[in-house]
Amino acid sequence: MAIVDLRGVSCPTNFVKAKLALEMIDVGETVEFLLDDGEPVKNVPRSLKAEGHKLLGLKEEEGYYRLTLEKGEE
Repeated sequence: MAIVDLRGVSCPTNFVKAKLALEMIDVGETVEFLLDDGEPVKNVPRSLKAEGHKLLGLKEEEGYYRLTLEKGEE
């Protein structure tokens, strides 16, 4: 499973980088995104879900969040 570290990346750049990362994997594959608290953890999961991807989990780690997502049909 790929891990994409988006900590320290501001909105909306983190969403753009997440979309670019998803272009590199096949439909049905899973990926983890590391996100900062605040706007990133609110906006990125919501935006990716709206694009048709399946959110598998969102777990708080020490100082950041780990979003697990399955790529859907775009």
